[in-house]
Order: sequence, then structure tokens, then C-alpha cells
Amino acid sequence: MIDQLILPDADDRHVLAAAIKTNANVIVTNNLKDFPQEYLESFGLKAISADDFLTDIIDLNHETAVAAFRELVLHKKNPEMDEYQVLESFRRNGLTNTADYLHALL
Repeated sequence: MIDQLILPDADDRHVLAAAIKTNANVIVTNNLKDFPQEYLESFGLKAISADDFLTDIIDLNHETAVAAFRELVLHKKNPEMDEYQVLESFRRNGLTNTADYLHALL
């Protein structure tokens, strides 16, 4: 199956094959350029960034998302960080919308 898939980067074909095999709806990747939307649609898939995926998850249940975030902060070690430091780390790593959304909910 992998050999029959056509993507801009052949090394990404296994990701698409796994998504097809598991009947996924979404591929979460920050490498959107290598997953052409039109091609993915032919398999009933779409690709979204990690930031968009996480904001969608937060949208499903604000209270659970905030509780999970606070648990993450509570157990963050090496180094320990407070909520705002973790949010800044999210921003530095491309999760700007996620950090802003969580910040607004805190």
C-alpha cells in the first residue's frame, strides 16, 4: 500500500498509510506542505496542525482541558515550571493559539 501512495515527501507515505489503515479522519502534523489537502480528501482525510488540533480539543470541554493542563504543570519536572512558563514554552514551540486559548481560560 505504501508504495502506491504519492506525497511530496516519499518518507511521509507511512503516515498516510497508517491513517488509511486505521480509518482516521485527521492527520495531525506541522508538516502540512507535504500532505496536500486535495489528495488527502480522496481518502476521506484532512491534515491539521498540532496547534489547530489542540484548540479543537480544548473547545470540546474547557473544564477538562484546563484540569489536564494544570495536571501537566503540576507534574512538570526538569525543569519545574509554573502555568505561565509552560504557556510560554507552548508559544515558543508553535502552539501559539493553544497557549492563548488556555491562558484566556485560566
